[in-house]
Amino acid sequence: MKRIGLIAGGGALPFEFIKSAKRTGSKVIVFAIKGMADAKIAEHADKIYWMDIGQYKKFLLLLLKERIRNIAMIGKVEKNVVYDRKKYDGKGWRTIENLKGKEDYSVLAEVTRHLNRFGINVLEPGQYLAHLIPQIGVLTRAMPDKKIEKDILFGYDMAKKLAGEDIGQTIIVKNGTVVAVEAMEGTDRTIDRAGKIAGDGCVMVKVSRPDQDMRWDIPTVGVETMKRLEKNRFAALAIESGRMFLVDRREFLYIADNANIIVQAL
Repeated sequence: MKRIGLIAGGGALPFEFIKSAKRTGSKVIVFAIKGMADAKIAEHADKIYWMDIGQYKKFLLLLLKERIRNIAMIGKVEKNVVYDRKKYDGKGWRTIENLKGKEDYSVLAEVTRHLNRFGINVLEPGQYLAHLIPQIGVLTRAMPDKKIEKDILFGYDMAKKLAGEDIGQTIIVKNGTVVAVEAMEGTDRTIDRAGKIAGDGCVMVKVSRPDQDMRWDIPTVGVETMKRLEKNRFAALAIESGRMFLVDRREFLYIADNANIIVQAL
């Protein structure tokens, strides 16, 4: 039986990955990040180890012990945890300090390089989760009118430019004007900030970076995002097709339809 390792963060995606991987006949060994991964994931894993994010030596020893040659990384990890010195052993923290860039993807890229040196291949989760990747089209019952369509196209163009400069991947616009760009505060707070600034009718656009590594750095939207958009009375959400996960699609679109929020993949 094929053995796959999974570094699991928060949210529903680790559960989806385990379910899909098991359908292929694989055994899934989970390395769950303390304070992030859902406790219930233990019920779904074939075997589980709970770890702080920076327990590098322990992690490598467990990979060797479990004979893991293929591993995936998926799930939400809070930025403040990534840079918390207390969560790391000596080797792990030296790796962080030596990075030229301190962006999340720089950290994960370095982890990937280290794993490769030990003969461990980092998988693209998308090969197991293709059903979560939206394709081009309007996903909701409501269709964008000319005003909303104009904001979507404007926001998409701006978001791709900003993503290319490593400034952010989520932008909120209204009436052809940029209202907010996501920074370290995260998507939810960015949505709230835009709602306070511009009121009803904002459009959120979320895209990937040009150099997005789909092995461990996949943009994601889900139910909590849609609930936040509903709370702030947004008009639309535009996402990049083929390069993003849409989690809990049925509930996500049910909320969107009831709130009359347009969802479009470009």
